[in-house]
Amino acid sequence: MDAMVRELSYAQAIQEAMAIAMDMDERVFLMGEDIGVYGGAFQVTGDLVDRFGSERVIDTPISELGGAGVAVGAALTGMRPIFEFQFSDFATLAMEQIVNQAAKMRFMLGGEVSVPVVMRFPAGSGTGAAAQHSQSLEAWLGHVPGLKVIQPATPYDAKGMLLAAVADPDPVMIFEHKLLYKMKGPVPEGYYTVPIGKADIRREGRDLTIVATSIMVHKSLDAAAVLEAEGIDIEVVDLRTIRPMDKQTVIDSVKKTSRLMCVYEAVKTLGIGAEVSAMIAESEAFDYLDAPIVRLGGAETPIPYNPELEKAAVPQVPDIIAAARDLVKGVR
Repeated sequence: MDAMVRELSYAQAIQEAMAIAMDMDERVFLMGEDIGVYGGAFQVTGDLVDRFGSERVIDTPISELGGAGVAVGAALTGMRPIFEFQFSDFATLAMEQIVNQAAKMRFMLGGEVSVPVVMRFPAGSGTGAAAQHSQSLEAWLGHVPGLKVIQPATPYDAKGMLLAAVADPDPVMIFEHKLLYKMKGPVPEGYYTVPIGKADIRREGRDLTIVATSIMVHKSLDAAAVLEAEGIDIEVVDLRTIRPMDKQTVIDSVKKTSRLMCVYEAVKTLGIGAEVSAMIAESEAFDYLDAPIVRLGGAETPIPYNPELEKAAVPQVPDIIAAARDLVKGVR
């Protein structure tokens, strides 16, 4: 019998995934600042401390380096920790444990150990949290061999990809856009996984491929709906996984549409769009291009506190519409 499908928010889907993982495997436990009685900075862990107790939902001191180190050490002993950074920006305080320990341990010990740790990063702008609490740093960690980096864009994927991450033998970094936490969508009951390393075509089209990540998937879909009325047919590819990237889905889409635009919130320079663009330039899809590749990323600035400036610092739907229109104009 098929599982019942309900409408859950992105945050509820993550909480449900963690509860299922903890029910299924006593080795799974949660760590993070204020995730216990308070329920997490964004209320994602909710009442899990009441259900599983403070020995499995552990409030950590304000020390990201220390907490990440405990999580990595626990994973090395066979546990399966899920460590929440209160904001993704705070990964900067724990790069030693993430980049030099978790990512390299399997390699340095000849494949004899695994580090099955999951780290969750509330990320992105739009909440007025200013420069030190609004960054999108997924490309940083995507640069590091040994890490898997994912960006689920829907409640369905948030649950399924988290459960896949818990089952994975390697460290998985999950970037969750803060504005997605309240977004609702269909989520089946029970256990299921969404594969890490597989992109999803959210909308099929013939005129232009937009490769987007996280919240920009939804903004790109909104832009595509407007452009459809103008006779411009957009294909939207949700990358979902930053590392390992699903290159073939992107290549196949570009070969079909002959145009590519990459839309992401992080600063444009050296971002995810640069990697996608280079990958296409090095593939057989390059010969199919009818126009230059366009990257639409964040401005070269820290995220401002002022709400209007904050919006101006990252791509919005009108920006995507204008860039897509320019890209296909005169060559359709």
